[in-house]
Amino acid sequence: MRNPIHKRLEKFESWQSLGFMASLCERMLPNFRLFCQMTEQLELANTYQNILNLVWEYLTVKGAKINFDNQLEKLETIIPDVNNYDFYGVVPALDACESLSELLHALIAGEYIERSIKISLNSLHTVIGYLETQQDKELSEAELKGTDEIQQELDVQWAIYRALNECDERDTELLISLKNTLRNEGVSNIGVEIMPEM
Repeated sequence: MRNPIHKRLEKFESWQSLGFMASLCERMLPNFRLFCQMTEQLELANTYQNILNLVWEYLTVKGAKINFDNQLEKLETIIPDVNNYDFYGVVPALDACESLSELLHALIAGEYIERSIKISLNSLHTVIGYLETQQDKELSEAELKGTDEIQQELDVQWAIYRALNECDERDTELLISLKNTLRNEGVSNIGVEIMPEM
């Protein structure tokens, strides 16, 4: 499914791309946290949260030095294997981990545009997978575009994009506001609600 936002993302500065990616990972965190609750592995959700917190710190604290190779190693230990679970919740949990992995790879390799487009698509595919699982069939692009869930996902991505696009230079207050808004809402891209963990 094509998203017109992707052409716009190509014009972002690196800090804007990272802010966009971190925001989408923040929205996917409740999916991973729910999976961790269901499988009684809450410490894994805390690891995800800590890694994401360090990304926000890097974006908002001047001179913050963080070893993202080390964080990627930590992330790789908590990525669920879908073959080990027989319930749907593992899929959006895996998507959340894959998105955070893309974000860390962007920081390590400096590949901001490609990785932000991948995370945008990944978040959209989580919603598509959720709808197709609910309806137990493959949905056409026209059917998908007619759903409230897809419209909401696109609207949120555009809202994050617009907020970042309005700034000519790195705006720490805006980044903190984006993080806090998404975290306090505590609602994922597929409507999972989890109380925020600070």
